[in-house]
Amino acid sequence: MTIQTASPIVQVLPETAPFSEEQRSWLNGFFAGLLSLDNAGVTALSPAQNAAVMGQAEDDGAPWHDPSMELPERMQLAQGKPLPRRLFAAMAQQDCGQCGYLCETYSAAIASGAEARLNLCAPGGKDTLRQVKALMEEGGAVAPAASATDVPAPATLGPLGRCRENPALATFLSRRKLNGEGSQKETWHVEFDLSGCGLDYVVGDAFGVVAQNDPRLADAVIALLGARPDAIVNGKTLRGALISDVALGPAPDALFQLISYVTGGETRTKAKRLAAGEDPDGDLDRLDVLGTLHKFAHARLSPEAFVEALDPLQPRLYSISSSHNATPGRVSLTVDAVRYRIGTRPRWGVASTFLAERVEPGETVPVYVQRAHGFGLPANPDTPIIMCGPGTGIAPFRAFLHDRRATKAPGRNWLFFGHQRRASDFFYEDELSAMKQEGLLTNLTLAWSRDGDEKIYVQDRMRERGAELFAWLEQGAHFYVCGDAKRMAKDVERAMVDVVAAHGQRSAEEAVAYVAALRKAERYQADVY
Repeated sequence: MTIQTASPIVQVLPETAPFSEEQRSWLNGFFAGLLSLDNAGVTALSPAQNAAVMGQAEDDGAPWHDPSMELPERMQLAQGKPLPRRLFAAMAQQDCGQCGYLCETYSAAIASGAEARLNLCAPGGKDTLRQVKALMEEGGAVAPAASATDVPAPATLGPLGRCRENPALATFLSRRKLNGEGSQKETWHVEFDLSGCGLDYVVGDAFGVVAQNDPRLADAVIALLGARPDAIVNGKTLRGALISDVALGPAPDALFQLISYVTGGETRTKAKRLAAGEDPDGDLDRLDVLGTLHKFAHARLSPEAFVEALDPLQPRLYSISSSHNATPGRVSLTVDAVRYRIGTRPRWGVASTFLAERVEPGETVPVYVQRAHGFGLPANPDTPIIMCGPGTGIAPFRAFLHDRRATKAPGRNWLFFGHQRRASDFFYEDELSAMKQEGLLTNLTLAWSRDGDEKIYVQDRMRERGAELFAWLEQGAHFYVCGDAKRMAKDVERAMVDVVAAHGQRSAEEAVAYVAALRKAERYQADVY
């Protein structure tokens, strides 16, 4: 970081945090005091520096900051720590930015009372929300979770199209399916026109989409609720609110609490147990909002109370798969449509199926650009890069490659890509083959897990090419991984440690330290979800 004598206070909050200038000034002062950095004259921190400094301030290293670690283990590691650190451990640890903060700054904002919304950690879901509520109760200050009707005051809104609270309108252009015949997946290349809203971005950024629920699901909920679709709730029709404003996925605890208030006997007892996180009938995994109304069919809920008991519909973030330098005024995403069944009922992802089938070309969609937190191309265009992105994890690396081509960056590029079957799941095959042919891609290493008797994954290919991989690292290469946080990213990290140990003649402990040093130098970067 750069030391300046003129700056009296640390500017800790991210630019996208939804606060007015007065609130921002107070909060930066609060965090400066928390970090013992006021009057140090430190310039505004990058998101990566922000996370690092806050971890160092408590001098605990945040050992729980690992998205593959389960919540109980994280909470055990944070036991005895101050409330902000325990709240930090309760978060999903992905630093995805979907809440508008980093995991650490969101936790600190809750602890300070600056952020009353406890339910913004989408990856953590109900488990994180329950843990946060419990911690706040232990601390003696309970901030109620935001209802679907809570809207930030205008003074707290960030720049248009730069935060979740103040999205801009972009025009949906097109979708095309990336899978071939016989694929077990449904993946789409999606494009938006940004020229009308004036948004831009850099590769590594994410794109927030404010999607809508499937009208068929909203209609089914209304039917079980026994209400009129045109009933007015907070100035909007019930049907409109269920489509645009509230989440219809896993039933929130507040809905079970509401049901317990209007029922009695065994029904009330079950509802109260569900609200407490228990599973009395072994069906909690099936209790989305519609399933809950079916289970408690005799509960009579008013439309107003019902909507207020639901969580707000959260925007979804997707890694950007295009380069503004290559295609100015446009942005593309690589989206897996989420469809599955629980029991006899089909379920589907809100935003993924919205993009895959419901939004039509020419329609406008509320969107925003979420700046990357320590994930992006090296500042030096000569630096070689190694990218590991199976499945939709290829998205930011397609963007990296298009950007390096557009800017004529001379650095070498190596992509590890994998999926189930080459014939049906080789996303962007023509593009990548052309990049390999023209020399933009120095190496293109592929892994297919269903094409033979043995399942081959990207981490297996890394070990096979370990000598060359380690040589690139020794020559200053930056390494990137994008994809599943719980399994794939951790497997890739283990493979990297194995490669360093085998080809760098290091012990296991020394190899772990080598990879940790890469992370500290921002030469090992992850975009996980």
